Amino acid sequence: MNGILLRLAAPLMSFGEHAAFAYRDTLAFPTRSALIGLFAAAEGRSREEALTPDPATAAIPYTDLELTVRVDRPGTRHTDYHTAGGGRPHKQGLRTSSGGYRAQKSSTYISRRVYLADAVFTLAVRAPDPLLERLVTALEQPAFAPYLGRRSCIPDEPLLLGGIRPDPVDQLLRHVPLSLPAPPPTAATTVEVDVIWEHPPDHLPTARAYREIADVPVDFTPERRLHHTRRIWITTRDLPAALYTA
Repeated sequence: MNGILLRLAAPLMSFGEHAAFAYRDTLAFPTRSALIGLFAAAEGRSREEALTPDPATAAIPYTDLELTVRVDRPGTRHTDYHTAGGGRPHKQGLRTSSGGYRAQKSSTYISRRVYLADAVFTLAVRAPDPLLERLVTALEQPAFAPYLGRRSCIPDEPLLLGGIRPDPVDQLLRHVPLSLPAPPPTAATTVEVDVIWEHPPDHLPTARAYREIADVPVDFTPERRLHHTRRIWITTRDLPAALYTA
């Protein structure tokens, strides 16, 4: 199956799995939900319509995507101590679930939001050609500005690495430049890099045990947000050190 390559890099990014209320976590890698949300936004779909089935075919958008993630630079976890609503007069601050206002002494809402700082991921996205053609067009001229998990996390350029390719996973493992945390040793011919797969990599016997994560979006509507689980497999690959780029 053909595909495209994406480079996700930014000063901060966040990919929550159980992000809610006062603590907003992040996984250590991009989620399927974050990527599908980015694609839907680029195509101009609202949250309510992002996953609406095609009336002609009843197909649900983006279900045919297959993602392979190369962890170039894992980044470091950064926790933001976040406040909202503080310092405002009564009846101008945060509301309660019943529709009233929080008491003045508790008007400040405190949350902790976790980010990945200075991370870089390169992705191979495989899909049927008609979907790929739509995504290339949308990512080159997005309807809504793309972001990496949260609106404040604006990606570096370029996000899309060229057009449709016949074997994006091979490109990912053999040809696309690597943005490592530090240069490889001078004499090194290979470097170890983690790769995340959506299907059991039978050709890689060193694959770690699978992990289940809840990041398959069923509904993006804020009041009905729902995700299903999927399995991922993580392997460590020896990639050519010559791929390193500063």
